[in-house]
Amino acid sequence: MITIITGETHVGKTALAQRLLEIEQIPYLSIDHLKMGLIRTKQTALTPMSSDESLTEYLWPIVAEMIKTAIENQQSLIVEGCYVPENWKTYFSKAYLKEIRYLCLIFSEAYIRQSFEEIVKYSSVIERRLDDGWLTSENLIKGNRHLLEQCQRNKLPYVLIDQVYDQDELLKSIQKQDKH
Repeated sequence: MITIITGETHVGKTALAQRLLEIEQIPYLSIDHLKMGLIRTKQTALTPMSSDESLTEYLWPIVAEMIKTAIENQQSLIVEGCYVPENWKTYFSKAYLKEIRYLCLIFSEAYIRQSFEEIVKYSSVIERRLDDGWLTSENLIKGNRHLLEQCQRNKLPYVLIDQVYDQDELLKSIQKQDKH
């Protein structure tokens, strides 16, 4: 089974993937790690400051083929990151889709306004962030609102986080999914 965990920056994707790895003993692929490996080895002219759209366009086809390879080899994998396009399903046949569970984490505007300082406080809980100076509550609200609209438009499963959330509850919602 492949588990895709996506969402806007700072929603806890990496922490959730790490917890799922510990529980299910399934390796995970950080799309950010792939991005930085390709950038640092100069396999792309993109930079960490490139637009999310450019990074998604470049990274997702690679990630999709890695997912297909894992499925073909009957291997489980957790894939987490921001660079999952709203049309991600179009990269897979129905047979592949039966082996993929997907979850998008989204903060509500009210939660961001109420908990912004806490969100920033926990931003480096798994991976150390080098520069969060660009992060504002308004940027986070805009990004989460856009992602919510994409999920609703494409009928993609998501969890709207509007209060301090229990990671174990999120894990249960992921584990309940058999297929999409």
